[in-house]
Amino acid sequence: MAMDLIQKRLLREVADLHDVPAGAYNIRADGQLAGRNTTANIDIVTKTDKPGIDIIVKPGTKNESMHIPVIIEKSGLQDLVYNDFFIGEDCDVTIVAGCGINNCGTQESRHDGVHSFFVGKNSRVRYIEKHYGEGDGRGTNVMNPTTIVELGEGGYMEMETTQIKGIDSTIRNTTAKLADGAQLIIKEKIMTHGTQYAETNFTVDLDGEDSSTNVISRSVAREDSRQMFNSNIRGNNRCAGHSECDAIIMDNASVGARPEITANSVEASLIHEAAIGKIAGDQLVKLMTLGLTEKEAEEQIVNGFLK
Repeated sequence: MAMDLIQKRLLREVADLHDVPAGAYNIRADGQLAGRNTTANIDIVTKTDKPGIDIIVKPGTKNESMHIPVIIEKSGLQDLVYNDFFIGEDCDVTIVAGCGINNCGTQESRHDGVHSFFVGKNSRVRYIEKHYGEGDGRGTNVMNPTTIVELGEGGYMEMETTQIKGIDSTIRNTTAKLADGAQLIIKEKIMTHGTQYAETNFTVDLDGEDSSTNVISRSVAREDSRQMFNSNIRGNNRCAGHSECDAIIMDNASVGARPEITANSVEASLIHEAAIGKIAGDQLVKLMTLGLTEKEAEEQIVNGFLK
């Protein structure tokens, strides 16, 4: 797996990889397979009907991880993949994904990833996804991730998605269906600047008895960027759902939030919250009395908010 310095830097940014990872991995570079490793418990198979891979985790697999990053260095590349994860029963695994684009051309570079998770009974999955872009400003970086989750009985999944730099346009769609006793935690962090646009759409169906979800989004919109947050939690049984969207707006940015909850059962307990506002003046003053400039104080507040 020979990679140039730019590709190695992108891997560090999106997957915290400084070398070839231990365990199972599949690395995609400029639309092609750049490296793959399987283990006794985790198999990775190339799809034959469309671009992408199947990841099969054997029942009972514990304390194992897999890395499936995508990196793009070729300006104008339009990359689309379908990755399906089949997690057996009674597993405990961590999946590190993410996409990094270095676009030094004049064309649009784009990655659309469709990830489908089929999580077996009583299994636990931690999914970490980071999107990052860079370039000289002439070309545009576009990422449109789609995540589809089916959580089996007693299953648990925690999703951590982060986009804090360099993505000019993104539409992020996540849908989930939960069986009895299943729990889904979603933590999203987004920062936009310039004229960037970010849209998030969450739809969670709490179908199972005693299923639950907690959807948390934190974002910062700077300069002339635009953001839109949409969520819909549907309680179809005895269940608990919570949606929270907090955003800091700066400069000439625009932020919208449309949280929705729908109870289709008298035993559904659903809550939504949304808050958008500027950085509080007293926070700035407090940090500036410690010797920080106004800009430094803003950066400290933003970094703490997104941590």
